[in-house]
Amino acid sequence: MQKLTILILAICFLSLFLGLMPVHGENEVYDSVLRLHVLANSDSDADQELKLKVRDAVLKESGNMFADCKTKDEAVEKLQNELPKIQKTAEKIIADEGYRYSVSIDFGDEEYPTRNYESFCFPSGTYLSLRIIIGEGEGQNWWCVLYPPMCLSAASKSAPEQAFVSVGLNKDQYSIITETQRPTYKIRFRVLEVIENTFKK
Repeated sequence: MQKLTILILAICFLSLFLGLMPVHGENEVYDSVLRLHVLANSDSDADQELKLKVRDAVLKESGNMFADCKTKDEAVEKLQNELPKIQKTAEKIIADEGYRYSVSIDFGDEEYPTRNYESFCFPSGTYLSLRIIIGEGEGQNWWCVLYPPMCLSAASKSAPEQAFVSVGLNKDQYSIITETQRPTYKIRFRVLEVIENTFKK
């Protein structure tokens, strides 16, 4: 009887697990975007305000930078060449605001939790990311999508979809990040995050 109970529970668990497996297309989401992660020096109001000013300057710079980029690879190449310029942009904003904080810039793979941006929800996972650390980097972070330039077009209903289609996401893949009200997507994203964290321990 005990073995039968264990078998039934195992089958139920397996069925649930298979039903919560990542939907087809999540890998394409990871591979098609560049993320932006800005860390403030501290959680003081002044440092948080400074973080947002640095963010605005970097987004403006990158918006111009990626204007002619048709693919993520083109955006990566352009960004790698312009990293010193982005650092100088951040340093100038900080200096103009009267601070002497250092700025560190990292460009590489970074683990992201599930994040919501307006009408978008990105699954947790490893993304190529531009990480800007102001001073000690111990304040609250700010996250968004650097390419395609969703951060600048989030207020528009049509521009974000056009941007993601332009980098190769099909309808199903686009729905992964836009149909945030579907419980299945929310559960899948959370399960992915839990499983990923479990295997890291």
